[in-house]
Amino acid sequence: MDKIQHAKSISIWIFIIPFLAINSCLVLITQFHELFPNQEHIVHNSLWPYLDGGLSISRAARPYPSWLIFKPAMFLTSFLLIKYWYLNKDIILNFNKSYRHVKKIVFFGVGSAIALTIHSIFLGIEFDNNLYKLFRRVIMVVFITFEVTAQAYLVAALYSFKDQLIKFINFQVLRLKLILVSILIVVAIIALPIISWPGDTFKFLKHALEWDYFLGVVTFYLLTYFMWRKKN
Repeated sequence: MDKIQHAKSISIWIFIIPFLAINSCLVLITQFHELFPNQEHIVHNSLWPYLDGGLSISRAARPYPSWLIFKPAMFLTSFLLIKYWYLNKDIILNFNKSYRHVKKIVFFGVGSAIALTIHSIFLGIEFDNNLYKLFRRVIMVVFITFEVTAQAYLVAALYSFKDQLIKFINFQVLRLKLILVSILIVVAIIALPIISWPGDTFKFLKHALEWDYFLGVVTFYLLTYFMWRKKN
């Protein structure tokens, strides 16, 4: 199926683009201090935020010139996400025309892409307004919730007609995706009280969770690339 190969090719870019963009912003803000006009933005106290939680992703991405990398990358990722979820809709309907959750997959998948776009637009725009700060947090929570929900529904869909996918899919990788999504859901439930805690309490833990969770979310798409078999 051409749509399977199209989804396969898009998925690797959904992993590569945000991964390179966010980590490029991290390298810039921690290593290339002279590029930042406002020296208050630079970071000295973080070697590897995936472990030490020395800064958040938004802290790395929002100052100039970091946002010149981050925003275009996220806009492109959002566009690819929308294509990806509509392709998966077509793939599912090809194998099971009556699958009842296909609209939910598209709703949550496309919704996550829209939330990512909105988040990227407002990143770096600062207003000393509690309602605006709440709005940004809500958008980020919506993105994560919708993204993981769409991933969970998609994995469940593939399992529901797995006998028809023998020629197309690597089931070991599909099991890895199931494990990954399960971990993301459990971590989200456990981490919710931590990230909701006011002030700087658990700040470093919050930041480390943010980086690691981002890595888990995009790894789903890396696994997608290896899950679909090459076209014979």
